[in-house]
Amino acid sequence: MNLNQVTVAATDVPRSIAFYRQLGLQLIVENLPSYARFICPDGQASFSLSLAAQVSPSQTLIYFECTELDATVARLQAAGVAFSQLPLEQPWLWREAYLQDPDGNPLCLYYAGKNRLSPPWRLPD
Repeated sequence: MNLNQVTVAATDVPRSIAFYRQLGLQLIVENLPSYARFICPDGQASFSLSLAAQVSPSQTLIYFECTELDATVARLQAAGVAFSQLPLEQPWLWREAYLQDPDGNPLCLYYAGKNRLSPPWRLPD
């Protein structure tokens, strides 16, 4: 089994397309005004937007791994993207920065390297 995609609600798909392209996702499907799909440039995962009349606050946090996290955050800040937390080392050995998309969907840009799948406390196979 493999995770194919995550789809989030957006009240304005074109606005959200611009935001996620700014993050670095590659747009592969555009069916305006109701849908868009991206691929992550460093992998096979995809990410979609689906039109909604309103977006309820979500407790689901979407993570995008960035090898050059600090440079990515600096580039996005220079472009006007606001972060609620700048990159910070976490006790679980990931470096994380937090932000929201235009509809308030919570996002985390992070770098974990080998600790993403193999932290020191990983259970044996």
